[in-house]
Amino acid sequence: MVCDKCEKKLGKVITPDPWKNGARNTTESGGRKVNENKALTATKNRFNPYTSRFETCRICRQKVHQVGSHYCQSCAYKKGICAMCGKKLLSTKNYRQSSA
Repeated sequence: MVCDKCEKKLGKVITPDPWKNGARNTTESGGRKVNENKALTATKNRFNPYTSRFETCRICRQKVHQVGSHYCQSCAYKKGICAMCGKKLLSTKNYRQSSA
Protein backbone atom coordinates (compact mmCIF):
# COMPACT_ATOMS: atom_id res chain seq x y z
CA MET A 1 0.00 0.00 0.00
CA VAL A 2 1.42 3.34 -1.07
CA CYS A 3 -0.20 6.77 -0.68
CA ASP A 4 -0.70 9.19 -3.58
CA LYS A 5 2.23 11.38 -2.56
CA CYS A 6 4.67 8.46 -2.41
CA GLU A 7 3.38 6.93 -5.65
CA LYS A 8 5.30 9.61 -7.55
CA LYS A 9 8.55 8.38 -5.97
CA LEU A 10 8.15 4.86 -7.34
CA GLY A 11 10.32 3.78 -10.26
CA LYS A 12 9.15 4.06 -13.82
CA VAL A 13 9.02 1.12 -16.22
CA ILE A 14 11.06 1.69 -19.37
CA THR A 15 8.27 1.59 -21.94
CA PRO A 16 7.16 4.29 -24.35
CA ASP A 17 4.22 6.43 -23.36
CA PRO A 18 1.31 6.81 -25.76
CA TRP A 19 1.48 10.06 -27.71
CA LYS A 20 -1.05 12.31 -26.07
CA ASN A 21 -1.16 15.62 -24.24
CA GLY A 22 0.88 15.48 -21.05
CA ALA A 23 2.90 12.38 -21.98
CA ARG A 24 6.40 12.15 -20.50
CA ASN A 25 8.15 11.43 -23.79
CA THR A 26 6.98 14.46 -25.80
CA THR A 27 9.51 17.13 -26.73
CA GLU A 28 7.10 20.03 -26.17
CA SER A 29 6.99 19.50 -22.41
CA GLY A 30 10.77 19.59 -22.09
CA GLY A 31 10.97 15.79 -22.01
CA ARG A 32 13.24 13.49 -23.98
CA LYS A 33 14.68 14.27 -27.37
CA VAL A 34 13.64 12.32 -30.43
CA ASN A 35 15.49 8.96 -30.72
CA GLU A 36 16.97 9.34 -27.23
CA ASN A 37 17.46 6.01 -25.47
CA LYS A 38 15.51 6.09 -22.20
CA ALA A 39 17.42 3.13 -20.77
CA LEU A 40 20.81 4.81 -21.15
CA THR A 41 19.89 8.29 -19.96
CA ALA A 42 17.88 7.34 -16.86
CA THR A 43 20.89 6.58 -14.67
CA LYS A 44 19.68 8.63 -11.71
CA ASN A 45 16.40 6.68 -11.49
CA ARG A 46 18.01 3.30 -12.04
CA PHE A 47 18.47 1.03 -9.03
CA ASN A 48 22.06 0.07 -8.27
CA PRO A 49 22.28 -2.85 -5.81
CA TYR A 50 25.95 -2.20 -4.99
CA THR A 51 25.61 1.35 -3.70
CA SER A 52 22.34 1.20 -1.79
CA ARG A 53 21.60 -1.13 1.07
CA PHE A 54 18.19 -2.46 1.90
CA GLU A 55 16.33 -0.93 4.83
CA THR A 56 14.73 -3.02 7.56
CA CYS A 57 11.04 -2.88 8.37
CA ARG A 58 10.38 -0.66 11.38
CA ILE A 59 7.81 -3.12 12.76
CA CYS A 60 9.10 -6.66 12.11
CA ARG A 61 12.78 -5.92 11.27
CA GLN A 62 12.54 -7.84 7.99
CA LYS A 63 14.53 -6.60 4.96
CA VAL A 64 12.49 -4.29 2.73
CA HIS A 65 13.24 -4.75 -0.98
CA GLN A 66 11.61 -1.54 -2.17
CA VAL A 67 13.87 1.51 -2.37
CA GLY A 68 12.66 4.32 -0.11
CA SER A 69 10.28 2.17 1.93
CA HIS A 70 10.44 1.89 5.70
CA TYR A 71 7.80 -0.85 6.12
CA CYS A 72 7.41 -4.24 4.41
CA GLN A 73 4.25 -4.85 2.39
CA SER A 74 2.76 -7.32 4.86
CA CYS A 75 3.10 -4.94 7.82
CA ALA A 76 1.81 -2.01 5.77
CA TYR A 77 -1.24 -4.05 4.74
CA LYS A 78 -1.98 -5.26 8.28
CA LYS A 79 -1.68 -1.79 9.81
CA GLY A 80 -3.33 0.03 6.87
CA ILE A 81 -0.40 2.42 6.41
CA CYS A 82 1.71 3.63 3.50
CA ALA A 83 4.80 1.42 3.05
CA MET A 84 7.03 4.40 2.28
CA CYS A 85 6.04 7.15 4.72
CA GLY A 86 3.82 5.37 7.26
CA LYS A 87 0.79 7.61 6.78
CA LYS A 88 -2.51 5.99 7.81
CA LEU A 89 -4.48 5.08 4.67
CA LEU A 90 -7.51 3.28 6.07
CA SER A 91 -8.97 2.42 9.43
CA THR A 92 -8.44 -1.25 10.26
CA LYS A 93 -10.45 -1.22 13.49
CA ASN A 94 -13.29 -3.49 12.33
CA TYR A 95 -11.22 -5.50 9.83
CA ARG A 96 -9.61 -8.86 10.39
CA GLN A 97 -6.37 -8.29 8.52
CA SER A 98 -4.29 -11.33 7.64
CA SER A 99 -1.38 -11.67 5.28
CA ALA A 100 -2.51 -15.08 3.96
